[in-house]
Amino acid sequence: MGKPRGRNFNRNAKTEERDDSLKAVTERADRAESGQVSSGDQPNTFFGVLDTQELEYFKQAESTLNIDTFETPEEKAQFVSSVIEETKNKELKLATSQICSKLMERLILNCTNVELKSVFQGFNGFFFNMSCHKYSSHVLETLLVRGAAIVEKELLTPHFEDATVAKDDREVFASMEALFLHAINELTPNVRLMLTHRYSSHVLRLLILILSSKTLPSTTISNSALRSKKSKIARKMIDIKDNEDFNKTYKTPDSFKVKLREILSSLYKVLTNGADLGSSNFKNISPTCVTKVRELCIDPVASPVLQLIIQVEGIFDRDRSYWHLIFSSSEEKNAKEEALVEYLLSDPVGSHFLENVISFTRVKYTERLYKMYMKDRILKLSKRELTGAFVVQALLKHLRPHDVKSILNDIVPELSLIVNSNLEFCTTVLEASIQQEDYMKETIVSQLVKKYYPEESEEKNILESCLHLTSSTLGNTRDDWPTAEERRRSLFLEKLIDYDDSFLNITVESLLALPEQRLLQMCYHGVFSHVVEHVLQVKRVDKIQRKRLLNVFCTDVVNLSCNAYGSHLIDKLWEFTAQLPMYKERIATSMTNESEKVKNSVYGRQAWKNWSLDKFMRKRFDWKRLVKEQVEELFPDTQNSLPQPSSVGNKRRMNGDVADNYKKARR
Repeated sequence: MGKPRGRNFNRNAKTEERDDSLKAVTERADRAESGQVSSGDQPNTFFGVLDTQELEYFKQAESTLNIDTFETPEEKAQFVSSVIEETKNKELKLATSQICSKLMERLILNCTNVELKSVFQGFNGFFFNMSCHKYSSHVLETLLVRGAAIVEKELLTPHFEDATVAKDDREVFASMEALFLHAINELTPNVRLMLTHRYSSHVLRLLILILSSKTLPSTTISNSALRSKKSKIARKMIDIKDNEDFNKTYKTPDSFKVKLREILSSLYKVLTNGADLGSSNFKNISPTCVTKVRELCIDPVASPVLQLIIQVEGIFDRDRSYWHLIFSSSEEKNAKEEALVEYLLSDPVGSHFLENVISFTRVKYTERLYKMYMKDRILKLSKRELTGAFVVQALLKHLRPHDVKSILNDIVPELSLIVNSNLEFCTTVLEASIQQEDYMKETIVSQLVKKYYPEESEEKNILESCLHLTSSTLGNTRDDWPTAEERRRSLFLEKLIDYDDSFLNITVESLLALPEQRLLQMCYHGVFSHVVEHVLQVKRVDKIQRKRLLNVFCTDVVNLSCNAYGSHLIDKLWEFTAQLPMYKERIATSMTNESEKVKNSVYGRQAWKNWSLDKFMRKRFDWKRLVKEQVEELFPDTQNSLPQPSSVGNKRRMNGDVADNYKKARR
């Protein structure tokens, strides 16, 4: 037979291909309706597609909720109810759609409690499927958070459910606790797959937080128990704001603790090939199982889940089975465990795992790892700025005082080198020193002063060496400032100022060494203005330095008071000018002379109020009394230290009184 050719052949081939694709889609939809999962234990997440008319309607509804231009809350509630009625029997299609999943989240955040139960029931039988989908997993997370809030209300108010059900025509008889337990029963058999699933693992982490009555963090907070930095950015891009149910801790019924144990016990059996949770028989677990679990500790998806499990397992398991599944309890070194700890200290994911688990486990477990595998090389680990340094920071926060002092003995002599690349680590060292009653404070101060303000240098300036002013965004007119690096450096300098007066004094000297215009630019900067505010401490800065700083600030009082950042500085000057009445009146006069400009500014009005300038203009005597009371409050010993009148002065006063009495007698 000759080679087939021509347009008709190509057309027939394409038609057959489309028919095959349509047949495959139909089969997937049928399997989804029956709750079946596809091969490879991956759940079926295709629930069909919306027709064009439905899609346009739901797109418009999502846009309307996003704009949120409703005149009254009742109008918005009515709109939400009508849209939820339209979503009936289409919840799964909407939740797995890129655009309509945002609509489902907005509806869940704004619907009534009974409507929420209705949506919850619409997902029955498909919770696991939804948790494994890119878009519906976020819908499910929002649903679970709002559901946790209702569970607490029903727990604290016995008749809460009956009151809400009566307001709705649709009959929803189950309590939110019962709906939750039904969903958990559906997810429990699949918990092993959820542990390592890209999307479902987030749902599992949220479920553990709810069942253990932990704080449910906001979806836009990074580095939380629920969100990574990448996930936080993705959530901000879709422009959905959390409601008041987020970032809270909720009371839960006893059944939730039982279910938490069931879930983690089920997972433990799968990981250990049948071992029971809390059996205290860790030696009988095969080395192969231990190796697989240790591999999960460095898995980017599973590691955060295991961290959370170790954090909450003490609620129901005194033996802490998951901890002992990963780490040994023997007092002798183990070659495999030593290799594991070394890898955790060198790997970004592993170091994050180790940092978190030693923060939540028993102190004796942390001490064991520290003494056996880290004590002899603390300085070396501190120099691993992306891995080991974070673990050392956790050790400084959670070990006993004598171990903390031992770590400080190793680190502090090299602190000036470590701080080059790790400001957060140095901040932790300062905090540890404070907690240990200023342990090695003199050495720390000398190391850091030598680093940032060397005496031998003619151009010494801590603002340049610490904040890098020359290469910063100071003076930029664009909206690309401040940067994250500038925030870190500013917070570090503020910490130094609080730690010791030496850093306060050299910061003041560095500020005064700047050109006047440069110093004023710092007052208008979103981050550096906080550094300027931080040095305005009336009891720690001497009068001469205060006067020199005030001479600069007084040149631009009105503009500062009308600025978002400068107005905070003006507020601080009310206290900073204590015992300097001339400067206080000079600032008040400058603002009252341009009262119209100041009062027309939101920030200026606040500064006007904080300075009590209405009294300054109308009741000057009352304003001066406020000034006097402030001085007496800040410097209570000043009045007692004033020089007493001399004996000569007393005699003159007595003679004057006698003369006055003599004059009165003659009259």
